[in-house]
Parts: sequence; structure tokens; C-alpha cells
Amino acid sequence: MQPPASGARGAVATTLLLIRHGETAWNAQGRIQGQLDVPLSARGVWQAARLADSLAGEPVDAVFASDLARAALTAQPLAAVLGLPLQLDARLRERDFGRFQGHTPEEVAARWPAQFQRWRSRDPAWAIPEGESGDRFIARVLEALRELAGAHRGRRLAVVAHGGTLDVIYRHARGLSWDAPREHAMLNASVNRVCAWSEAGGELRWSVESWGDVEHLADGARDEFAGV
Repeated sequence: MQPPASGARGAVATTLLLIRHGETAWNAQGRIQGQLDVPLSARGVWQAARLADSLAGEPVDAVFASDLARAALTAQPLAAVLGLPLQLDARLRERDFGRFQGHTPEEVAARWPAQFQRWRSRDPAWAIPEGESGDRFIARVLEALRELAGAHRGRRLAVVAHGGTLDVIYRHARGLSWDAPREHAMLNASVNRVCAWSEAGGELRWSVESWGDVEHLADGARDEFAGV
């Protein structure tokens, strides 16, 4: 689905540059971070600088980020090079993975095999023990992005968040169910372009313009949970 040209039938499109945070030490180890506040690794700091350089000439009107350190630290160089304030929004956080946080998927499978299988089944109604259900996570992310897109009609926004956050909007834009196998990459410091528009004040419609752009990273990027 392609968005209409700006002004067509009253439609005004908002472009969102959705960016996954740079790499952390836990990304490299394949550990589930969730809402634990893990900072960028040295490689992640380098990725954030390369990202900022690559988007320095982009006509971005505002920069938003999750308030978790790995997202905020990725967004700071970009906001600085664009001369824009960095605006933090806790609704853009990763899913709360509760007791799974700090463990690798293999460790979760060994310690809590039944709960691991529930997680892998991608049942949105199921809440991770001490954590968040898929339904609650999806609603939180979509609320934030709808609000941002609706409040900045016709503008271009950079939004730095997390792999799970990006997964929600990709599935929503493509009409994919929550339990559909993931075939789209969630690469550290990747730029993913999504368009949102509405006609005559109607419900926002979404389209994916491009996904997984890491041309600015000479040595590629990581998607540590591609098979999970």
C-alpha cells in the first residue's frame, strides 16, 4: 500500500524514521534486555555516531526516543547534529520481559521450559511472569506512534526505540498477525522508513517504505534474536 501524495483527497503523510538502538554488550551476548537499562557498548557508541553522520542532511523535524539509556544514547548524537532537542517517551520502551530479563533464550528454555514455549507461541494475551503481555505491549507502542504521527502531520520524525517496538509497527503496517513468523530484520542502528497518513481526519493508515537500512555501518549490524 502506497501513501497518497501530500494533499491528495485531504491526506497528509507523516514519515517516521524508525531506528533501533545501537549495540549493547548484552546484544552481543544474546541476552534479553527488556526494560533493564543497559547502556551502549563501544561498538554501539560508534554506530550511533555513524547514524548521526548519515542522517545529518536529512530534513528531520523532530527526534524522539525511548527513555531507556541504549535508545537515548543512540538518539543524542543525531539530535545534536540536526540541532533539535531530544524528546523522550517511556511508551517507546521495549516489552517488559519480567523474569526473562538478563537471560539468554537458551537459559530461559532450560529454567522455565513451559513458559518459554508460551513465549515462543506468541500468544498476545499471555503475560510473561512479572512482565508484560503482548496485547499490552502492542497497545502501548501503537498509542505512542499514532499520537506522534497524528501530532506531526506532514512532517518527518526520527524515532529511536527497540527491536520489539519496531516489530509492532512493522506488523501493524503490513497487516501481519502477532504470531506470524518474523522474516523482517531488527538490526542495531538500522533506519526503517514508515509512512502514516489519514484522509479527511480518518484513522491513520501505515505503509513500510524501506526496512533494515544499515549502509551507514561499514561492518553491518546485529539481529541477535532473528530465530526466536
